[in-house]
Amino acid sequence: MSVPTAALDSSVCAPLPVLGQNITVPLVTGGEVTYAALDYAASAPALQRVWDDVAAYAPYYGSVHRGAGYLSQLSTDLFENSRRTVAEFLGCRADDQVVFTRSTTDSLNLLAAAIPADCEVFVYETEHHASLLPWRDARVTYLNAPRTPAQAVETLERALADRDPYGPALVCVTGASNVTGELWPVRELAAAAHAHGARIVLDAAQLTPHHPVDIAELDVDWVAFSGHKLYAPFGAGVLAGRADWLQAAEPYLAGGGASRKVARRADGGVDVDWHTTAARHEAGSPNVIGVYSIASACKALTEAGFEGLVAREQELVGRVREGLAEVPEVQVLSLFGDDAPRVGVISFVVRGWNSSHFAAALSAEYGIGVRDGLFCAHPLVRTLLGSDPQDPGECGAPEAEPGELSLNAIRVSFGAGTPDEHIDRFLRAVSELVRDGARWNYRTEDGRCVPDRGEAAQV
Repeated sequence: MSVPTAALDSSVCAPLPVLGQNITVPLVTGGEVTYAALDYAASAPALQRVWDDVAAYAPYYGSVHRGAGYLSQLSTDLFENSRRTVAEFLGCRADDQVVFTRSTTDSLNLLAAAIPADCEVFVYETEHHASLLPWRDARVTYLNAPRTPAQAVETLERALADRDPYGPALVCVTGASNVTGELWPVRELAAAAHAHGARIVLDAAQLTPHHPVDIAELDVDWVAFSGHKLYAPFGAGVLAGRADWLQAAEPYLAGGGASRKVARRADGGVDVDWHTTAARHEAGSPNVIGVYSIASACKALTEAGFEGLVAREQELVGRVREGLAEVPEVQVLSLFGDDAPRVGVISFVVRGWNSSHFAAALSAEYGIGVRDGLFCAHPLVRTLLGSDPQDPGECGAPEAEPGELSLNAIRVSFGAGTPDEHIDRFLRAVSELVRDGARWNYRTEDGRCVPDRGEAAQV
């Protein structure tokens, strides 16, 4: 059984076609401009290849694992083939499982529910909340933000060596920061974890769209990521890795699909025989479209040539870094220093500007979409800004009025679908806004900084 597959543009070192690349948006100063989507770290635009593949499959849609009809059988094959595609994309080991979830957050909460009862979890304060917060029922050791990759490894080794009692342990670490884009020493951290009898899960939400991820090569125990970061925004995610803890745990959700056999007992109760495969944690009707879209994105990135995509992105990273360095008022945030390798995620603050005001002006006056706030990584952003951990601040924009300083930053992020013009326009906009100020007046509305319609700034 087969579903038509869309053709792939095989251009190397060129932006991949994405949805929305020709969308125009209005400017408060008049006219329209092609929208520059520079918020990939939140949700990357869908690859045209992914959209076309899903559209080709849609007429064949059917319920998986439960139907004898042709479309159900075809959809089941598609679903399970997608599992194999993702496993190959991640370099999974022969006995690893690929479990489909809703997102990175869901994946890590699933793993948190599956760890042994006496497991101790080690997590850096620099993590995204998706990997910082799920461990509510475990003993958690929060590690301070390291200032070099070597310090990250040393901090972990000391913490693991000092644990008492010496039972099961899990380390959770990001592959690439969602705030700074900096790459973490994953292979070295995995070696340190295993040397001390611990396991390690990699939050690869910001790594998989920008860089090849190989579970076996990195020697991590699990990898978690989201489709909507990987140019496949249909509400699906992945947890891939070792099967033993997942097989031993109670199903993440109880229901159809997770159960292999259910029978009434003589005393009136119910006995359940749960699956030991990935289905154990995939109860209910799965998101077939979302799963297939992830597999399509994995194929698209592989066939396009990941090395070429990485090389082009690194050129864009260099241009953004150089352009921002030419504006003295701009401070780029970094844990590991200016020379640290990073993906296309860069956060910064602008002296004299409220970050929400600056982001609003980029959107309203230049048609550029970025993100401002604490990026669901509050402890990390506060550390980078040198603020007190108790200082106020929320995900999203602050309540401060335009012109008032606030505890948040601006994040620009880009990837395989970003045209050169979007980067050029962004750098020009930053320079002009710092030099000339905003051309429009802004106000705070429902916690967001928005243009004050009809009121141009007095320049």
